[in-house]
Amino acid sequence: MTKYKNSEFSQPNRQRTTTQKKGPETSAYRRIMHLDILFGFLLLAVLSSSCVDAQVKFGPLCSGNSSNQKRGCDKKYGCGNFGASRGQRKHMGLDIVCTDGATVYAPFDVKINGRAKPYGNNNAIDDGISLSGGGLCFKLFYVKPDRLSGTLKNGDKIGSLLPMQKVYPGITSHVHVQMCDKSDPTKYF
Repeated sequence: MTKYKNSEFSQPNRQRTTTQKKGPETSAYRRIMHLDILFGFLLLAVLSSSCVDAQVKFGPLCSGNSSNQKRGCDKKYGCGNFGASRGQRKHMGLDIVCTDGATVYAPFDVKINGRAKPYGNNNAIDDGISLSGGGLCFKLFYVKPDRLSGTLKNGDKIGSLLPMQKVYPGITSHVHVQMCDKSDPTKYF
């Protein structure tokens, strides 16, 4: 058995000589204060995170669509809302109406993270860009970016919409907005 010299463990029956404090400095009071402080920080964190989400809204993405009108449903190609059926899978983005060849704009101040290819098959619309800003990370598909690095201010030109009609004749041409974590982007519009 280990022996403890000059410590409170060496004499287990000996009482401590410190005086017990009463009033606001008791251990129960300190525990309550710690819980109050912890709860305060937790509440502040929750409120702060919800304020960030509420403040970030996409500005106009495409020339000719200043209200960011969402793509509805096409008989042949399905609907443009997040979670819409694509046969055995779900649509993981939100489609914003845009005319082939139209200018695509930065929806707020963003950092360009690089190219984002939706298909990887090099067809006429297999291009896009990955961006971050406002606490968000997102990709815009079917866009030919003017550059692949740097930063852009709100309303700066990102590039041009590629010719969707060449690949999907009769579809409502659009920019596909997809969050990097594949969550629903609808609340940002």
